[in-house]
Amino acid sequence: MINRLRESRWFFVLLSILLAVLVWMYVRDVENPAQDRTYYGVEIQISGERVLEERGLTVASLSQKTVNIKVVAPISVLNDLDSDNITATIDVSQCSAPGEYQLACTPKLPSNIDTSGAYFPDSAQIITVTIDNLATETKNVELKLEGSVADGYQAGTPVFDPETVELSGTAEQLAQVSRVVVVLEADDLKETYSGRLPLTMLDENDQPITDTNVSLSEDSAYLTLPVGVMKEVPLTVSFIAGGGATGNGDVDVKIEPATINVIGTEDAVAGLTEISLGSIDLSTVLDTSTITMPIRLSSALDNASGITEAQVTVTVKGLATRSMDVSNIQITNVPDPYEVEKVTQTRTIVIRGSESALEQVDPNQVWIVADMSKITATGTNSVPVTVYLNASDEVGVVGEYKIVVNIKKK
Repeated sequence: MINRLRESRWFFVLLSILLAVLVWMYVRDVENPAQDRTYYGVEIQISGERVLEERGLTVASLSQKTVNIKVVAPISVLNDLDSDNITATIDVSQCSAPGEYQLACTPKLPSNIDTSGAYFPDSAQIITVTIDNLATETKNVELKLEGSVADGYQAGTPVFDPETVELSGTAEQLAQVSRVVVVLEADDLKETYSGRLPLTMLDENDQPITDTNVSLSEDSAYLTLPVGVMKEVPLTVSFIAGGGATGNGDVDVKIEPATINVIGTEDAVAGLTEISLGSIDLSTVLDTSTITMPIRLSSALDNASGITEAQVTVTVKGLATRSMDVSNIQITNVPDPYEVEKVTQTRTIVIRGSESALEQVDPNQVWIVADMSKITATGTNSVPVTVYLNASDEVGVVGEYKIVVNIKKK
């Protein structure tokens, strides 16, 4: 059998292959000869950009974004290299003005592996770098929802932290950026979403911009997107009785808007029947007054309408007014070392109530008091006063008043 194998042509073919493999493994693992290998598509990195920014400059473009790099090294080293761990760097710190520069692209081997005996046989490649003036622009962060809210639920106003980001690049590059967004991918949202998401630049067609040298002051933003049940709720005000008006049948009120839409959990909106804007002192309303009042919500609700103020128009009806000249003006609480002299001797005030109640008021029932406890300067000043009326509750003083006094030190 052995003799027949030795005479077989295939025996020698297989023996030759085995010997060749053994020789190759010996050369590779023992001799480890140096060879050259080219690594394609090594991405060019830029250094010195901070120096450029300090000069008001930026990199507008490169003549190419990748280079091919030839390395001579032992086979064992070459096998540990690839296009991702070899770097190619251009230093732009010497660029001092807008224009085109021919700069060397310097390759570098990775430091985390043994590259003994490796070197670059070719000289550094020359790349054309275009430098332009640095421009900046601030844009609001926006939401791009790629998904949906569950049936019966509504998304409220998104809140971002930060609310704005600064873009840096050339004017031409910035013009390509239409929006800066966070992209939320979610389906059938039923509750408020909170989380940090990366920022994405979009062009005018709402497509992501990836091939650009524009830099952002932040690379992500924290998004809070309220999601819940939406409900339309009326706005209301209450009244503080004054000036003869009580708010019970003697006042007309109009609130614009009359209602707003809010979003909250089912529990949060279930018992919500109104949103109070606060109280209005009727002694400050002569005939008709329009007052701007903020719309404040609890933290459990989101203002889906986005309206933060309401215009409240109050009209007092069914009451008469009477003007009276009051000369009973008193100065109180004058601190040392000041003294105060009245310049105003008589002040006309307005009282309001039913005609029969007004007729019964005597001027001697009205007096004016100026509290001077908060004096801070000398000279002639106009100071607020309080008007007192000793009459029935059906009559009251309307408006706010001041008198002129002369303040000096003793």
